Amino acid sequence: MPQLDTSTWFITIVSMIITLFIMFQLKISKHHYYNNPEPLTTKSQKHSTPWETKWTKIYLPLSLPQR
Repeated sequence: MPQLDTSTWFITIVSMIITLFIMFQLKISKHHYYNNPEPLTTKSQKHSTPWETKWTKIYLPLSLPQR
């Protein structure tokens, strides 16, 4: 029964680990990290929407008469 040749396993595993390390380093180096966000003061704006002034049974189903 032939023996399994394991002489090339070490170089194969080491080269695979090095290749994966390089690939991850390249992927991480291309990632764009944002600066720390600073809180901005925003003004609250009043939006006028059509359904604010007009209520119908579609918008307010609880206004139907009770049975």
